[in-house]
Amino acid sequence: MSRPWRIATTFLLGAFYLSGLTAIGLVGPDEPRYAMVAREMAQSGDWLTPRLEGTGWFEKPALEYWGQALAFKLGLGDDLSPRLFNALAGAGFLAFFWRLLRRRFSEDLAWTASLILATTVGWIAESRIAVMDLPLAAALGAAMLLAMDGAIVVAGAMLGMAVLAKGLVPLVLVVPALWFCRAQWRQYGYAAAALVAVAGPWYVLMTLRHGLVFIDEFFIKHHFSRFTETALQHVQPAWFYLPVLLGMMFPWTPLVAMLRRPRTDQEKFLWGWLLWGLLFFSVSRNKLPGYILPLLPPLAVLCALALAESKRSWAWLAACGALLGLTPALITVLPEALASGLSRASWQLPVAPMVMLAIGAAGVAAWRGTAAVALTCLMCLGLVMFRVAPAVDERASARVLSQIVAGHAGEVCVDSLHRAWRYQLDYYLHLTLPDCTKQPRRLRLSQRGSEPPALTVGQAQE
Repeated sequence: MSRPWRIATTFLLGAFYLSGLTAIGLVGPDEPRYAMVAREMAQSGDWLTPRLEGTGWFEKPALEYWGQALAFKLGLGDDLSPRLFNALAGAGFLAFFWRLLRRRFSEDLAWTASLILATTVGWIAESRIAVMDLPLAAALGAAMLLAMDGAIVVAGAMLGMAVLAKGLVPLVLVVPALWFCRAQWRQYGYAAAALVAVAGPWYVLMTLRHGLVFIDEFFIKHHFSRFTETALQHVQPAWFYLPVLLGMMFPWTPLVAMLRRPRTDQEKFLWGWLLWGLLFFSVSRNKLPGYILPLLPPLAVLCALALAESKRSWAWLAACGALLGLTPALITVLPEALASGLSRASWQLPVAPMVMLAIGAAGVAAWRGTAAVALTCLMCLGLVMFRVAPAVDERASARVLSQIVAGHAGEVCVDSLHRAWRYQLDYYLHLTLPDCTKQPRRLRLSQRGSEPPALTVGQAQE
């Protein structure tokens, strides 16, 4: 692509990352829960201790809460405030990613790898939800790339940001950098000092204020027990992350088959980053898809390197384009999958539109290359979000329900409600509705199966 087209594509990517953040209300249990913690932090003025409904909340460190709380302080509202920080972090890392790769490799390689990472469904999705995986991936990714570039001390400071994002996990994931940069071991002490200077104050102050309660909850339960025990109910088989990683690379998944054995020290570094992280997360008993987000940056670079060496890159890119033919299926399946789970979603797929789109996208990709896949991907994902947002907002988020309940909040009690919907409703209402068993009221809020909750008066639905 010519320079003007690259500039235009960059602006398009930036607009994509920062638009539509409020099209869907907060979903799942984690988004509203973290947002409530951040909102309480902004309202109380206590920027040290995370609290949920007035009680200390010691599961995660403070970086994500600080970013969200600042947005609340700026008056950005209940929908935008929780998500803006991650969107900025996701887009900001892409700019850093491109700049450093351009210096270490070439402008073409940097452009290709950045387009791949920017348009993976994993990086896009995690940049649009208010959880801790994206800040961890961005800070750790910056630390690893800086270490590869020889900036060991600055890498230590960024590793400190990663520790503030999600605790001790980045100290394990950084091991490959320690090995491959061992010739610069004399700088490790300064890097450790930078890490402690960035992350240490919050951990020290939290320990001084809350003592053993913080240590037990944060370190013992949510680090060591999460890794070794099954009580948190996120247990998955050892191979779980292989299909997850391939899915997060969509639509660039075919490029993974092109990966070659490392030839240079830089490629060995990237392979070490990828494989060590995959091994660590696979050994853990508790597994969630977002955990492996830090592995997408090295995988994107390795795919770009393989693509640059291939004599049939057009065929591989055509395969990536063909995968975008799944867009009509995503529009059909996604609302129900988010509401009740992928296994329970209806798979009545629009075959003809899927085939036509796959053929067209494959042809454009083979003709115009990497940028064509990226731009087609943005258009397809934008179409998906536009088409499914209203249905997802109604079926998977309590935002619409909260607007109905708000006018009767003093008359409503909760009969039965899934945990995710309970957190969402508490968040949007700015209050906690009582249980009907403890405080019966005229209107009862009930939920059956995967259906959205309903307000009832006795047995009559309102």
